[in-house]
Amino acid sequence: MEQFIEFAGNHALLVAAFAAVLAALTWNIITDAGGKDAVDPTGATELINHEDALIVDVRAMAEYNGGHILNAVNIPLNGFKDQMGPLEKHKGRPIITCCRTGSRSGMAVKLLRKSGFERVHNLRGGMLAWENANLPVKRRK
Repeated sequence: MEQFIEFAGNHALLVAAFAAVLAALTWNIITDAGGKDAVDPTGATELINHEDALIVDVRAMAEYNGGHILNAVNIPLNGFKDQMGPLEKHKGRPIITCCRTGSRSGMAVKLLRKSGFERVHNLRGGMLAWENANLPVKRRK
């Protein structure tokens, strides 16, 4: 213990950086939207094919038009809370939210759950993971 205190005293910046990284990782784990209900592209495909899951893409329209999952509904996260009305008729279906990396769609998962949607999943890794898995993407022409 004495050596640790001496090391920390001599390398305060290194210890502070370690503490910051540890805090960031802990925060990321604690606030993981979707958490246990996040699905990877393979799991999302299974939900789409076997349970008729609805894909909700929360990216801006320009991003969505650049390439999206087939039959995905585009409801940008900006104003998402006010535009959830059309999703009410899909409350019984699984809903998979997606964005570019999975972080923005995590916020949509939280909003949907607060509104009473129970079967909501976040696409882990977002469209980047979907495209890396070589799954089909529809592009607007």
